[in-house]
Amino acid sequence: MTATITPVLHYSDLTKASEFLQAAFGFDERVAHKGPDGEPVYVELTLDGCTIGIGRSAEPGSPFDLGPCAVYAAIDDPDALHARAVGSGAEVVMALTDQEYGSREFAARDLEGNVWCFGTYRPGR
Repeated sequence: MTATITPVLHYSDLTKASEFLQAAFGFDERVAHKGPDGEPVYVELTLDGCTIGIGRSAEPGSPFDLGPCAVYAAIDDPDALHARAVGSGAEVVMALTDQEYGSREFAARDLEGNVWCFGTYRPGR
């Protein structure tokens, strides 16, 4: 299977952001994943067959801050890529983790501070 790359933008209010993106730019909501409090934590939106993700902004002072935007790449073997990233000196900002929604993933910063997330979850499918 080939990689799927999805931009993920972060907002403090996902409901408002989703409503705005739908009203202003014509996105359609594909799926909304909710946290234990019932509030959305990640929403997939589509536009003409393309998928983006929106997620919650990190709380101030959080050690896991992906910034305003990150790139998510769906891959088949995150363990091998994690080992490669660590071996190359990448700054891992989220350790290799089995997520409750079934994905195995990690996140790392590149040389300019951009965050790249890699996992087995495939948005839009």
